[in-house]
Amino acid sequence: MSKSFISLMSAALLASVSLVAAADEMIPPENAPRFAGKDGMVCGKVEKARYAEGSEGKPTFLHMGGSFPRHTFSARIPGSARGNFSFDLMTLEGKTVCAIGKIQRDASRAEIEVTSPSSLKLANIK
Repeated sequence: MSKSFISLMSAALLASVSLVAAADEMIPPENAPRFAGKDGMVCGKVEKARYAEGSEGKPTFLHMGGSFPRHTFSARIPGSARGNFSFDLMTLEGKTVCAIGKIQRDASRAEIEVTSPSSLKLANIK
């Protein structure tokens, strides 16, 4: 193969990777409130995983972007959706995850309601 063909293929591959990365851009938890009303992928370290058994709907919260209660983002898993996950959601504390879905805003915080395991991904962020 010629060097120019290899260079051209390499450039095409890099361009396609860049387009994929732009389509799936990771939003840091502290920036999530700016994207309220839009679909997005918010990624960060789960500072606190909390099962709010006494709250309406018995949700599980994965707080990111600071320590609870001063966090900037939460992934909220309704109690009715807990059975959709084959693992204990509390084990995500301390791990970096991405929540995918419509970003909603509540006061100075943002959240994504997660009802399916496909909307919650472990991330490899450095």
